[in-house]
Amino acid sequence: MRIAVLALLWGSGFLWIKLALNNGMSPAQITFARCALGATALLALAARARQRLPRDRATWGHLLVAAFFCNALPFFLFSIGEQTLDSGVAGVLNATTPLWSLLIGIGLGTERGLRPVRLGGLLLGFAGTLLIFAPWQQTGLLSWAAFALLAAAVSYAVAFAYMARKLAGRGTPPVALSAAQLLTATGWSALALPVSGAPPVHFDLTALAAVAALGIFSTGLTFHLNFRLIEDEGPTNAATVGYLLPVVSVALGAVVLHEDLSARVLTGMAVVLLGVALTRWHKSTPQPRSSRTTAPPVASQ
Repeated sequence: MRIAVLALLWGSGFLWIKLALNNGMSPAQITFARCALGATALLALAARARQRLPRDRATWGHLLVAAFFCNALPFFLFSIGEQTLDSGVAGVLNATTPLWSLLIGIGLGTERGLRPVRLGGLLLGFAGTLLIFAPWQQTGLLSWAAFALLAAAVSYAVAFAYMARKLAGRGTPPVALSAAQLLTATGWSALALPVSGAPPVHFDLTALAAVAALGIFSTGLTFHLNFRLIEDEGPTNAATVGYLLPVVSVALGAVVLHEDLSARVLTGMAVVLLGVALTRWHKSTPQPRSSRTTAPPVASQ
């Protein structure tokens, strides 16, 4: 039940972005509001749990990098991409993040002895992405907007690799660390507001409601629920929510926005998810609850 709720809150983020764009907000405005509202929600949760923000300069220095690649940049790129592409497509391309993470791990040497099954999953996942783009067809999605969505997924992968090395295990409680990260991302996105040539504020109540849901629920609250799920059921079970996000985004786009995804894109999504599942496949023995490790806190997607 909790996985379903988390998938609904997280996967609906692409719908909220589209609604905010359709009702007068610019990508820069959406990014700033999302970061600020998400930070506010996490600060409230951190205060309730009596978790204090980090105080050392080294951690804040790492947060500057993490907040840029994990929040400010991908949030902005998703809004850019959804200006012309469907929210369902954005959710599907977001699912390629684990593929890029594995590719970065291979490049950094942290992924050694890559098994044939995982390598096959990597190739299959990128084949699914190519099927979605379909550059050989006039109706293909190959465009700058599609590249922006794909670049957002790559940015997430870069951020996860950096956070695992620089932020994991630094002693700061996870909710407070993620709140600090979104505070930093709010600063990054505030700097972009005057540079982006943001239009005057003329959005309506629908846009305000959409960006409020995006920031508070799809950004702030989802992190808290995801971390609780990792604590209670372990990172492997919690990771299954990633397979549901594109399904949720496609379903909500079709029902609420009447988006009509082609059979090719839906097939590509299925191929991508199969590839991601294979890249995460590994033989292991079940670990006792006390020996589970948790992933670094991630305020994203």
